[in-house]
Amino acid sequence: MSLPPVSPSDLAVQAAKTVIVFAVIGTALRLFGKREASQINVYDLAMLMALANAVQNAMTAGKGNLSIGLVTSATVVLTAWLLTRLMLRSAAAERLITGSPSLLIYNGRLMADRLRRQRLTMADLDAALRAYGLTDLSQVRTAVLEVDGTISVIAKVSPDEAGPEEG
Repeated sequence: MSLPPVSPSDLAVQAAKTVIVFAVIGTALRLFGKREASQINVYDLAMLMALANAVQNAMTAGKGNLSIGLVTSATVVLTAWLLTRLMLRSAAAERLITGSPSLLIYNGRLMADRLRRQRLTMADLDAALRAYGLTDLSQVRTAVLEVDGTISVIAKVSPDEAGPEEG
């Protein structure tokens, strides 16, 4: 069984479809939030594999041609490369595409609205504090949800650890 020939215009259409699918998936993943970025599990991996399979036909029009596969995969790689170049040149573009860190705790005070906005639970935050050897919010100077989904914590320095006062 022979596959029908593919014209240059077919390849251009497939490249455009690929860019659209890439943009939609990238936007959806960005909307999921930073938390999901660092906490991929088996369920998430299965979802990503199913998503890849689901969009494959949208990008290739169900055609098994090698040229279609090469154009769509090259388009994904080229689009990712262009976005990386754009983010290197523009801090605003980087914030738009990857987001910015979110302050969760400041001087021992919880920013509950930001916790909710980032879809984090107190259990998530407590686990991050324990990883830094802290057990209470009052011990925290700042806790920040980074763009990669990790939580960075800076502890308050207790007076007995600060060293002698200069005088």
